[in-house]
Amino acid sequence: MPTARRTRIDSLDCIVVDGGPSPQIAVVICHGYGASYEDLAPLSGEWIGLIGEQASKFRFYFPDAPHSLDDLGMPYGRAWWPVNMAQFAEAVEASKFDELHSHEPPGIEEARERLCRMIHAVLEDFEGGVAPLVLGGFSQGAMLAMDASLRGEIPAPQLLLQFSGTIICEDQWRRTLDRIKDSFVFQSHGKIDPILPYSSAVALHQLLVDAAITVDFHSFVGPHTIDMESVARTAQALAQLAAADPGPSEPSS
Repeated sequence: MPTARRTRIDSLDCIVVDGGPSPQIAVVICHGYGASYEDLAPLSGEWIGLIGEQASKFRFYFPDAPHSLDDLGMPYGRAWWPVNMAQFAEAVEASKFDELHSHEPPGIEEARERLCRMIHAVLEDFEGGVAPLVLGGFSQGAMLAMDASLRGEIPAPQLLLQFSGTIICEDQWRRTLDRIKDSFVFQSHGKIDPILPYSSAVALHQLLVDAAITVDFHSFVGPHTIDMESVARTAQALAQLAAADPGPSEPSS
């Protein structure tokens, strides 16, 4: 079984799991609001089991968000940026969630910069400081992964995972969608999600489709979660990426 280790990369605490002794592909997965890096780290084991032999090419990183939610009664909860829960709940209840699509949350710029610095440090772990990048997250972590891909100073990810995400910063995102024109996006969302409405996922999907970005959109009858079909389909996407990656070049004689 793969061993998880805890370390600090730039300014973020991380759980790191290697799929094999000589990983070549970096996978960075960001947890959601109110969770911690412990929440999604088990995905690495599930993916490794499903991918099989090609799993040895991956190193998985699960960063911990910088903001503690102790004061809100969540002693182990973390956030990438603060959320005005009253405003959020009001928008959901009034079916005006789409008004939040254009909102730029205070603190997202700092979160994006922290994540991008961490990713740069991650890539330095690989030969030549270059490696294929998979970036994704759940809920708030999905929003951050998309924002970093579109507005961050990082290479565009080959694979971008959007588990229960939505649109924020819509005007800024629309102007920068060309940055992920060659990325493959996997998106999933529960049809009875009480936190981030399914309609917001449909809007995100349409945003990507209109920009001619390749996206696999998986909807399922379920709440705010990652279903097993999403795990299986992302494992397949990871396996395809590994099969397409030639690995380090052989030294010339």
